[in-house]
Amino acid sequence: MSAAPLPDSCRLIAGIDEAGRGCLAGPVVAAAVILPADHGLVGLNDSKQLSAPAREKLFPQIQQRALAWAIASASAAEIDRLNILQANFLAMRRAVAALGLKPALCRVDGNQDPRLGLPTALVVGGDALHEEIMAASILAKVARDRLLRELDVQYPGYGFAQHKGYGTAVHLAALRRLGPCAEHRMSFAPCAQRSLLEAGAVAVPLAGEGAGA
Repeated sequence: MSAAPLPDSCRLIAGIDEAGRGCLAGPVVAAAVILPADHGLVGLNDSKQLSAPAREKLFPQIQQRALAWAIASASAAEIDRLNILQANFLAMRRAVAALGLKPALCRVDGNQDPRLGLPTALVVGGDALHEEIMAASILAKVARDRLLRELDVQYPGYGFAQHKGYGTAVHLAALRRLGPCAEHRMSFAPCAQRSLLEAGAVAVPLAGEGAGA
């Protein structure tokens, strides 16, 4: 006779989400969070629905009240080598592997399996449905935003602190003016085309401005 599955309240469930998948520069960052049933966190939501101050306020609270949490990334070079989907999966696997506890279930925001090596539930729109995914979404977003502010100091002129690496008009104008830096994803069309233009290999304007945002 097989035992009945434990209810969610009795299992360690990790929420996994990422930030920066559609950017033109910087790493993709993933987070994994296991919350206790009585975490007491107020204001959890999809990070995209929260203001920057709200995310910053929740960031240390999540770290303090979670049973376990981890943040990991895949670099721009890894994105170019693997492609963005596989690099995203790599960042998620790194985050789960860094957890201090082994979850019985991983809830991943999205519809594609990152092959975590653990029981996994794929949840489309999960960052608006499950609190552990909301928490992971917030950790990943805040950690990546902080990193892009650091990159703004290392690579002035691109506006990384402002647009966080997304393909905004300001970013594309800086890319045309300065060319790509070491943190740009050269497998993404605007960066690749700019590199070709600098080398004199083609004589066409940047195509698809705003794509990949």
